[in-house]
Amino acid sequence: MKHMKLGSKPDLFQTEGGNIRFVATELATDIVISIGDVKFYLHKFPLLSKSSRLQKLVASSNEESNNELDISDIPGGPSAFEICAKFCYGMIVTLNAYNVLAARCAAEYLEMFETIDKGNLIYKIDVFLTSSIFRAWKDSIILLQSTKSLLTWSENLKVINHCIDSIASKALIDPSEVEWSYTYNRKKLPSENGHDSHWNGVRKQLIVPKDWWVEDLCDLEVDLYKRVIVTIKAKGRTPAIVIGEALRAYAYRRLLGSLEDAVSNGVDCTKHRAALETIIYLLPTEKGSVSSGFLLKLLRAACLLEAEEYYHNILIKRIGTQLDGASVSDLLIPANTSENMLYNVDLIIAIVEEFISQHSDTGKMNFEDDEEIVEVDNHTSVSSTSNLAVANLIDGYLAEIAKDANLPLSKFIALAEMVLPASRKMHDGLYRAIDMYLKEHPSLSKSEKKIICRLMDCKKLSQDACMHAVQNERLPLRVVVQVLFFEQIRVSVASGRTDTATELSSAVHSLLPRENGNSYGSSRSAATTTTDEDGTGVPTSSDINSFRSLKLANNSGGSERSSGSSDINNKSSDDKSKSKGSLMPKKILSKLWSGKTNVDENSSDTSDSPGSLNPEDMKSTTSRNTRRSVT
Repeated sequence: MKHMKLGSKPDLFQTEGGNIRFVATELATDIVISIGDVKFYLHKFPLLSKSSRLQKLVASSNEESNNELDISDIPGGPSAFEICAKFCYGMIVTLNAYNVLAARCAAEYLEMFETIDKGNLIYKIDVFLTSSIFRAWKDSIILLQSTKSLLTWSENLKVINHCIDSIASKALIDPSEVEWSYTYNRKKLPSENGHDSHWNGVRKQLIVPKDWWVEDLCDLEVDLYKRVIVTIKAKGRTPAIVIGEALRAYAYRRLLGSLEDAVSNGVDCTKHRAALETIIYLLPTEKGSVSSGFLLKLLRAACLLEAEEYYHNILIKRIGTQLDGASVSDLLIPANTSENMLYNVDLIIAIVEEFISQHSDTGKMNFEDDEEIVEVDNHTSVSSTSNLAVANLIDGYLAEIAKDANLPLSKFIALAEMVLPASRKMHDGLYRAIDMYLKEHPSLSKSEKKIICRLMDCKKLSQDACMHAVQNERLPLRVVVQVLFFEQIRVSVASGRTDTATELSSAVHSLLPRENGNSYGSSRSAATTTTDEDGTGVPTSSDINSFRSLKLANNSGGSERSSGSSDINNKSSDDKSKSKGSLMPKKILSKLWSGKTNVDENSSDTSDSPGSLNPEDMKSTTSRNTRRSVT
């Protein structure tokens, strides 16, 4: 830290009690300076020879009171006046970044100009500021911090402007030219930790990061910080990503680190709200300059602080432009205290709507120039990647909010339907969310279960998801049949067996829903034409479980998955299993159709949540769910 010593005489100021200051000399004091409760017993000659204001005050006072002056309005208070008084006596006084501003303002108040005495205090302080303080990085920041208590005087003396210009100019300098110390604790570079490589025993020069100045500015109050960042941005030479990193560091220091505790303890959040509004105002407009996670944390803070709707809308628009970079945990913003739900789903719906509106027309423009056509194609590819990422993000978010017992079905469906069908390449995530909702809401009616299951396309389920869905008793029977059908078709096509696919198609075709929700074919004709070989026409729970087990057996090459079954190892048994596998689905599906009204779709909840959709999850299912498929 830079400092300057003034005077050569020893310091003779002494204190008596807590409010009396005097100079220990043989000469009797002849003037008393009162500053609040503190009284200074001094001598007129050294003071009046340096201060024009004290000369005027003594001259204007009457003879009875000219020995006592009250200057309680002096900036900096008693400590600043004491520095000025010591200078007048020629005593040693040390100025630094912490006390120089108060001394400068007090000298201005006392009118210690060059016209009164050459080499007066104002001149010496100005030289010190220009030659030392404004040239030092940390001293400029310390001086700017000290202006908070002397704001009006600092503005009039242009000290704040000089400090801001000094700080901004150093922040804009090429990092290779930075030779002063700075604070940088966020991501230490290898060279800063002393782990940099050596060449011929000579240490390489330390690499200064582009955002080396970020942490030191976090010490500034909100108003001053805003002015510094505005000045840096106005120069136009700092990358937007560096500005974004500066705002992120400041937000964690001044806002996010203590916000939730402050709100829960009922602390006045005026400063937090001011910091939030300042950070939002300073956000760079360039996409990617700040992360989606940081923007969502700001939005969460805006909800906690009950900020104005204007700031909510700004953040929603910004998040909508880069929603594909967010994570599920970032989206879990708590609901308002007035709501019964755990999470603010409406806020996420608004963000997804913004994302859709900004990506709706991507790639629809045609150009004659070949190079421009290539650019449009690349942009379309990026958009498709973004849509896919957002689809996976929303499915993961749905799985989390589905655990909320108070989440209305309408909100779950509304958010799930906002994802474009083409964006969901696989429906495993959506299936997991639906199953979680069914698990946490066991009181859903049959019609409500059918409505939520319509969101899912069984053709887009992976094999693991299909294996889990087959044994999931939370799903309606119609959905289980669709899963079995499409999986059997896929297995048959993969193995080149088209006869099984044909037989399944004729038996199950009438069970599959149309686009408008109705089934294919006539239910009456299906009930009368599909008959069981034993004449009962009504499927039993054993038939249903046999159908499920048959599918599992086909997928595993004929091996049994139930705990009470034995392996089929010989070739004749395999042939028999395959032969029955192509006939049983048609037989059982006929029973399912003709006796569908007798099957209880609201069976007890015994299946587990799909989770990661690992086939091992099915091993824990009770034996009544999997019986021997072919005997």
